Amino acid sequence: MVKRALMSVSDKAGIVEFARELDSMSVEILSTGGTAKALRDAGIKVIEVSDYTGFPEMLDGRLKTLHPKIHGGLLARRASKEDMEDTKKHDIPPIDMVVVNLYPFEQTISKPDVAFETAIENIDIGGPTMLRAASKNYQDVAVIVDPADYSVVLDELKKSGDVSRQTKLNLARKVFAHTSRYDTLIADYLTGVIDKEPQFPEAFTTSLKRVAVLRYGENPHQKAAIYKERSSGLVLPDAKVLQGKEMSFNNYLDANCALMLTLEFNKKTCSIIKHNNPCGVGTADKVADAYRKALKTDPLSAFGGVVAFNCEVDAEAAEEMSKIFLEVIIAPSFSREALDLFAKKQNVRLLELPSIIDPKKNRPASWDIKRIAGGLLLQEWDYSSEDVSSIKAVTKRQPSADELDALEFAWKICKHVKSNSIVYALKDMTTGIGIGQTSRVFAAKAGASNAVLQIKGSVAASDGFFPFRDGLDVLHEMGVTAVVQPGGSLKDQEVIDAANEHGMAMILTGNRHFRH
Repeated sequence: MVKRALMSVSDKAGIVEFARELDSMSVEILSTGGTAKALRDAGIKVIEVSDYTGFPEMLDGRLKTLHPKIHGGLLARRASKEDMEDTKKHDIPPIDMVVVNLYPFEQTISKPDVAFETAIENIDIGGPTMLRAASKNYQDVAVIVDPADYSVVLDELKKSGDVSRQTKLNLARKVFAHTSRYDTLIADYLTGVIDKEPQFPEAFTTSLKRVAVLRYGENPHQKAAIYKERSSGLVLPDAKVLQGKEMSFNNYLDANCALMLTLEFNKKTCSIIKHNNPCGVGTADKVADAYRKALKTDPLSAFGGVVAFNCEVDAEAAEEMSKIFLEVIIAPSFSREALDLFAKKQNVRLLELPSIIDPKKNRPASWDIKRIAGGLLLQEWDYSSEDVSSIKAVTKRQPSADELDALEFAWKICKHVKSNSIVYALKDMTTGIGIGQTSRVFAAKAGASNAVLQIKGSVAASDGFFPFRDGLDVLHEMGVTAVVQPGGSLKDQEVIDAANEHGMAMILTGNRHFRH
């Protein structure tokens, strides 16, 4: 039976209505500060915690509920004779319900330029302590941290006069998940304050909040969900779905790949992704032309693909994209005319993410994380962007201005293609892409054999070095005129000699860009 409840909430949504229902059931309500005032103003009988404990609030509100009369009432096991004797001896009545949500630490640190002292003062101490104490004694105390559970608890109270053991256990589980996330947010914030440069922590914790349960995972037999981390950087789950079906697991993976690739460019750029790999990229002065160039690389694979832009999608681009089936289109914004055109194709998902064009937010924060059996791999994001045009070629022939532009373009793309990769390109569009092969020669041949456009006259970028000259020989056979690659092979000189023999220009960047 619930005879006594303690309420202390920062988020007061629904608290008055909930407390009024408890009051009608003759539940005694203890409360503090702002919560007590809100309830009292609503005409609900409230006992101030300071009156209940006989000890005043102090330390500018830091000390309110940390008192044996509160925690004894929460922790005492009703089935324990010894516990009951202790509480009776010290005049500690049982508390049967706790309704607490915490100081808004997350909202506080999300504000730009929040003062460190302000953040510290928004670290709740008494709230988590009460929540954890009540949850430990879940069989005797119902503990509510989420306003969405008010109705669940009221329904059970009205039916049986008590809250079921299973519901109490579930509420306790939610509390520990909530306080764990709360502590992680604090630890992450303090880490950011202390470490001016990111450091790999000795113990890695992260705080993620579920956004949605998805229809299924990579395959229909796999369950899936999407979670969001608190971040000041690029956050794909924040994208607003303007129209279309529910996003799928694979949609999000492909949208992320398209987004990260498109952000490599300052000019108006379109990237088309299929199965987490690019099948075409184009840049132009007009957004519609950027899309047309990207599409030309591989129009067959583009069918059912995911498209990303780093600029607003206008009506002309929308009209072009409406000619084929596309799964997802993501952009910082869509013109009104574009939205009207897409409205005729309701199956295409439109995602709007304004932070794509915000230099302060258009990169993910935290770490790039890969999951392995029983562990995680953490690494920095690959933000290396070598200035290809400033690097002197190692070959006898230096690249022309157009070749340099094309090499720069291809080099930005190849780090977003699964290794081993070869990207064929002109200065503003891809002409062929060799994806995820077990050798660089295979990647060169695959990229050329799958190409719709003519490869001859293109340049090529390789995400890793050429271990032998055979890769250069294949590129020459395809008509490639210039190559950019990391270098670093024991056979570098042999590869350079091959390029000279074929009259090709070649630049070595010194950095590879594998993507596994």
